[in-house]
Amino acid sequence: MGDCRVGCPPCGPHREGWTNVENGPGCDHLLISTVRAEPTRAPSLARPRLLDAVIVATYLLLAFGLYRDLWLHPGRGYLVDSGEDQNLFEWFFAVQAHALANGHPTLYSTLQNHPLGVNLMGNTAMPGLAVPLAPLTWLFGPTITWAVILTGGLAGTAAGWYLVFARYLVRSRWAAAVGGGCCAFAPPVISHAHAHPNFTAMFLLPLIVLWLLRLYTGEGRTGRDGVILGALLAWQVMIGEEPLLILVTGLVVFALVWALSRPRQCWAAVRRMLPGLGIAAILAMLLVGYPLWMQFAGPASYHALRHGPAGNDLSAFGSLPRQSLGGKLLHPGQVVDNPTEQNAFFGWPLLVLLAVVIAWLWRRLPARLAAITLVVVLALSAGGHLYLDGRYTGLVGPWLLIGRLPLYDSLIEARMSFAALPAIGMLLAMACDRVLTERPRGVGWLTTRRLWFVALAVAILPIIPVRFSVALRPETPVFFSSDLWRPYVRPGHTLVTVPLPSSQNANALHWQVRAGLSFALPEGYFVGPAGPDKEGTYGAVPRATSQLLTEVWLTGAVPPVGPEQRATAVEDLRYWGADAVVLPIAEPNMPALRTTLEALFGPGRQVGGVLVWPAPGAYR
Repeated sequence: MGDCRVGCPPCGPHREGWTNVENGPGCDHLLISTVRAEPTRAPSLARPRLLDAVIVATYLLLAFGLYRDLWLHPGRGYLVDSGEDQNLFEWFFAVQAHALANGHPTLYSTLQNHPLGVNLMGNTAMPGLAVPLAPLTWLFGPTITWAVILTGGLAGTAAGWYLVFARYLVRSRWAAAVGGGCCAFAPPVISHAHAHPNFTAMFLLPLIVLWLLRLYTGEGRTGRDGVILGALLAWQVMIGEEPLLILVTGLVVFALVWALSRPRQCWAAVRRMLPGLGIAAILAMLLVGYPLWMQFAGPASYHALRHGPAGNDLSAFGSLPRQSLGGKLLHPGQVVDNPTEQNAFFGWPLLVLLAVVIAWLWRRLPARLAAITLVVVLALSAGGHLYLDGRYTGLVGPWLLIGRLPLYDSLIEARMSFAALPAIGMLLAMACDRVLTERPRGVGWLTTRRLWFVALAVAILPIIPVRFSVALRPETPVFFSSDLWRPYVRPGHTLVTVPLPSSQNANALHWQVRAGLSFALPEGYFVGPAGPDKEGTYGAVPRATSQLLTEVWLTGAVPPVGPEQRATAVEDLRYWGADAVVLPIAEPNMPALRTTLEALFGPGRQVGGVLVWPAPGAYR
């Protein structure tokens, strides 16, 4: 092991008043070293706590700016590119708050997919935030909870990585701020920030890394740090298991590369960390044992959600995302298949800059490990078969090695690019720190510091995110927003909205929330089991009447309806426990739907902006 000329956490005591800097060539440790800071009279803004507050406030302002229009219309604002996901997540938040208020189970609900119900742990219901924020939902409604989680999640994630980098990687807090911002406002996160709060509220991931580093350095108490780490892991499971799995995968790659580079140092670290890791694992399993049982063995559970090949196209890594300054300027009106799954799109300027940084900092062990981890996880994100501009290259990727393993078989491999974000943040933070803490070189204006920040701006500006598009929701039919529905539904029975809720149209979930979650809905938008093997699928397995009505809604064509279809419809209503069928007057293809429903059930009656068909007398 090389000679560590200055005290660093693995080699010596970590005392107050010592400031973090990168280790020099003589230090063989993974972490940065520490040197005593020179006493200087810095301006008040440079005081660490005040500067920390300024940087965190900046993150919060950036996040608020992205969601500004959502906050300006808290009752009716709807993120345009969220598809039906905003309706879904608001339903998740509302139903868990409702369950908490009424003493019902918070991890399972029959308010959707009646009578089978929905396993909320098997969905991205985020009980780790939905339950603590239930008072917010009670007071202001689930749209505010949705906006708080999205906005606070982005800012909190940036602040968490800033804390890790400032504490353990670099001396300059401005350098740490650049790294933290890249981890939270990078294109993959911004893409998911339209619709997937579990991929914006990742603020616990850097804290998990922080406490792993505390166990590595031995600067705290092993037992206490193990308990805190276990609690953080359990909480993250209840917020989002997929981001945690991706982080763990990235950390495993990082650790394996470290072990190959410095086996003695790695083995010593493992022995030092093992007691704390054991405590953390035991506590985490105790805290989330029942929720995990519920997820994998409880009612409406499923085995795996197969997505099929879904890797990042190799051309995507150098492209600019739609939700960015460069994307808006260079590709106005750009159309993408799924705006919430642009999991690469880092842009060529940033990739070129990262290549330069890697070459520049290669001799430093943390940079070398981050660079190799970056390449490996991006290769994993490209999937098992590599495509370029939509064409198969004939090459296979490392995803084939792990894609069939438990948990990974339900993971969209393109999302592995999230594991690259901390590595990118590390590299940029280390480069900024070196420029800011070393004496500038050069002549006149052409100094290394100025050249670096010009290059950084050229790399970052094209992928700077722009404000999200927000539209106003259509007015909820008065039938649902008042008590007009009550005479038509008995307690414990359902209303059948036409078309039935699905991943294509989940407005009924919003109407149900507006009605106080006082009645159940058949089918819906969720992930649940299908078939004898209980494979995961989006939504319920549709019944015949549901399929018929959905086809009419999509095509506007009226199908032939005879005694067989009418008998099947009555049977399906009986299965759903339905007391009435409801067709909003403003629904697309409403005339064709009305004609079909009249052929099935006879004339309907108009009430509060909808047409209502009470269930046939044979059922009631």
